[in-house]
Amino acid sequence: MKDLLNKLIAHHTLSRDEAKQVLKDIALGEQDPHQISVFLAVYMMRPIRVEELEGFRDALLELCIPINLDEFNPIDLCGTGGDGKNTFNISTLASFIVAGAGVKVAKHGNYGVSSASGSSNVLEYLGVNFSNKEDALKKQIDEAGICFLHAPLFHPALKNVGPIRKALGLKTFFNMLGPMVNPAFPKKQIVGVFNLELARMYGYLYQQTDKQFSILHALDGYDEVSLTSDTKVITQSAEQILKPSDFGVPMQTQESIFGGNDVPSAAAIFSTVIDGKGTEQQNNVVCANAALAIQCYYDSVNLPDAFALAKESLLGGKAKASLNKLISLQ
Repeated sequence: MKDLLNKLIAHHTLSRDEAKQVLKDIALGEQDPHQISVFLAVYMMRPIRVEELEGFRDALLELCIPINLDEFNPIDLCGTGGDGKNTFNISTLASFIVAGAGVKVAKHGNYGVSSASGSSNVLEYLGVNFSNKEDALKKQIDEAGICFLHAPLFHPALKNVGPIRKALGLKTFFNMLGPMVNPAFPKKQIVGVFNLELARMYGYLYQQTDKQFSILHALDGYDEVSLTSDTKVITQSAEQILKPSDFGVPMQTQESIFGGNDVPSAAAIFSTVIDGKGTEQQNNVVCANAALAIQCYYDSVNLPDAFALAKESLLGGKAKASLNKLISLQ
């Protein structure tokens, strides 16, 4: 590790193979925690290169506990986090809306590190128990339309960096990796990222796969469609800028999608929205994200129709029924 740190401090970059090996060593507990902290800090001070991100991804996928959900052909909706915006759990809510609309979802998520409440925090608080048992997850996705893949259960090697990330409480390159290492290896995915540079890297790496994908970045800094600005969307076939008016809704304020200061307040917002009692702005933002997932899954569905399907799932109680079913299957 010391040689690699000297290399990085001298402003050199790692090859894909070097990045893969060092992250495997870190994940397997073969590196000093203090040196790991320095290693993480390097990437807080300079941009990660695509070869490095690719190597880190390869390491985690090689070490993960895979789960085979291919028979369901699920989609994942996952954001990198790390945008510092502290929104409510938009992509998690959108996942239940998509499930309620009839699309199978394998949602990958974790506890919050740089936010008040990650997807795992809020779902655990609401009564969802996490599992990595294939039979249980297949039953969930079959009957509830969604299963939740709590990252630590599928990436046990990361237990060595979890305490370090929590102590730092800052965005690290592990935020960038989360969406890339879903252990179900879904062929369809919506990914929200916290800056345009990362969106470009994700676009490049995902083009090398057989995924059907949409990579999202709101131009005012959110790792999802926020409706507080225009959104950059990169798919396997095109790039475009979406405006709130493309969803048939007005632009809204950042305050309207604030997520609370702790897990209980985040869970309260989550419950209010999935009960169909959210504000118009809250409903619009979750349905906008769900609409892009529905459109990603079904090429033939246009955006206004996808948004209408999402609204029907949320306000018609289908998303809430999906959550209730998932909780009941514990």
